[in-house]
Formats: sequence, structure tokens, C-alpha cells
Amino acid sequence: MVDSEVAGRLQQVRNNIKAATLRRPQGSGGPEVRLLAVCKTQPVERILAAYKAGQRHFGGNYVQELEERGFDPEIRKQCPDIRWHLIGHLQSNKVNRLTRIPGLHMVETVDSRRIATALNASYQKVRGSNDDRLQVMVQVNTSAEEQKSGCDPAEASGLVRHIHEQCPCLEAVGLMTIGQYDYDVSRGPNPDMLRLLECRREVASALGVAERGLELSMGMTADYEHAIELGSTHVRVGEAIFGKRDAAKMAFYESQQ
Repeated sequence: MVDSEVAGRLQQVRNNIKAATLRRPQGSGGPEVRLLAVCKTQPVERILAAYKAGQRHFGGNYVQELEERGFDPEIRKQCPDIRWHLIGHLQSNKVNRLTRIPGLHMVETVDSRRIATALNASYQKVRGSNDDRLQVMVQVNTSAEEQKSGCDPAEASGLVRHIHEQCPCLEAVGLMTIGQYDYDVSRGPNPDMLRLLECRREVASALGVAERGLELSMGMTADYEHAIELGSTHVRVGEAIFGKRDAAKMAFYESQQ
């Protein structure tokens, strides 16, 4: 029952992604949209069901939870090529725990040079080589809300340059934003998403790279289709695939932050 329910929800999200991609302005192109299944507080059986249905990229907000999932014996046995993404705020005292997680693929929330430097040093100790780089995104606080993490848009180019030049074990692949919650798209394009597009242009110009070479992680369950229409290459969808989150578990993990 769980397998078919999750597989059905997952297929619907994939269909929506495909349809939204076709609604992009002609010529906007860009890479294929990656779906990140956000499994925050979800039971292991639902992760296994999504994996069986072909999903490989999974995201979580808490380092402790990713540790539990990354080292879970059933997940390790049944999901050999699962790829974990951290999409929550990363504190410096959790960096060493994070880099040891099996299957860690990307950290989407690098928001300062200090965190980037610490992540680079820790990953180098764990992996012992610069050949296997950890993919990262720079989180940008496009809504300028104090309670949200992320660097100021004006600082994004400098942070990406720092990663390129000073963090040989990291690969800066793009920019990420959370943006304003519950934005009403009937009012027009989401201004936070437009700001991230503008930020990408600024970063690409400053570093002398192609805009399309930088991924954009924006859009969640409530607005991922709108995000894709605006140019997102990477969407983070949880409840539309797995159903409601466990509020008690969320409170527990938040207390451990």
C-alpha cells in the first residue's frame, strides 16, 4: 500500500514537472529539472518506496536526521546509489558529522565563507582526495527576512568565487533560495525567484561563466511548477510525494539544532 501510494504521488509530481517545463518561454531551455524528494520526518518505508519507484535524490533539513538515514541498515542495503542533500541551515559544529554521512551528494545551504572553508577542510579529511568533490550551492536570502538563512544577494559572487579559488574539495554548482512563504502567484512572478535569476546573472558575469552552467534550486511543494516556469533547474518537493510531516519529530530535531 505504501509503495503504490508513494509511487503514484511521485509520478504525478514528475508529470507536473514535465508539463511546467513545456510552459517555459520558448528558447529558455536549460538543463533537465532535477527533483529532490524531501523526506523530512518521513518513515524509512516511504523512502524505500520512492527509491523503488526510481527516485535517487533525497533531501533533509537536519544533520542528525540525515545521519540516521545515511547509516540506516535497510536504506544502505536497498538503496546503494541514493544521494543525500542537506537543505537546512548548517552550523559549524555539525560539519564533521555531515561529511561522514554515506551517500552525501550536495549541501545546498552554504551561506558564508566560514562554512565553506570548514566544509572543505572536513570533506578533505574524510575523503582524502580532491578528485571526489562535494557539490554545494550558495544559499541566497532573496527575501531579506532575518529569520531565514542565506547570504545577501550582493555577497553571492564573492562567496562563489571563494569556493572556486579556496575550496578545492567543493564544487559550487549553483544558487538556492527559500524565499517568501505562501506567495500568491496570481499577483505575478515570485519576486524572490526573479531576484535569484538576477543573482545568477551577476554571479555568472563576475566569474566569467555561462548562466546556464549554474543551477537554480527554488520551488517547493506549493510553488515548484511556478518555479520551473521561471527557470528553476532543481525543485524540492516533500509533502506532495510523502504526505504530511511528523510534527513531533520536527520539534525534536529542531531542539537538537
